[in-house]
Amino acid sequence: MHHVNQHWTVEPVAVDEPVVVALLREYIDEVASRYFGRPATAAEIDETIAEDPNDGLHPPEGVFLVARGAEPFGCVGIRPMEPGIAELKRMYVRPQARGLGVGTGLLAAVERHARDLGFRSIRLDTRNDLVEARNLYAKNGFDEIPAFNNGPYAEHWFEKKLL
Repeated sequence: MHHVNQHWTVEPVAVDEPVVVALLREYIDEVASRYFGRPATAAEIDETIAEDPNDGLHPPEGVFLVARGAEPFGCVGIRPMEPGIAELKRMYVRPQARGLGVGTGLLAAVERHARDLGFRSIRLDTRNDLVEARNLYAKNGFDEIPAFNNGPYAEHWFEKKLL
């Protein structure tokens, strides 16, 4: 695996681009395997992707961002949830790129895009076992809020108001 150096960018990318599809499979594989307590099968990954399509994670209503150096190693998207409120989806940083500020960089970039798209706040839901993700959101100004959906894996809900 390549090491991530200091020179990386965050750019909007089409959510159906092959590099994105590969990155999202890796993300789903990791979170599904963690949930099952064993490696997820290809069929389970397909099923998870089909259950939660990438609707709205593209202009003009939303955006999907990829962090990349020599290769892509992180992503995040937002889409409209209700007027003025964006939902954050598909936050992922590959294991070899963790601890380098990539997650924080992605969140900062997606906030800028959310403001430009006219959103007043960003919400997300996450699972109990995704401790690192919850710490990342808390560190970046997201507050835990009451449940706003009843997704099968939603156990924590966060919101950040964009001033």
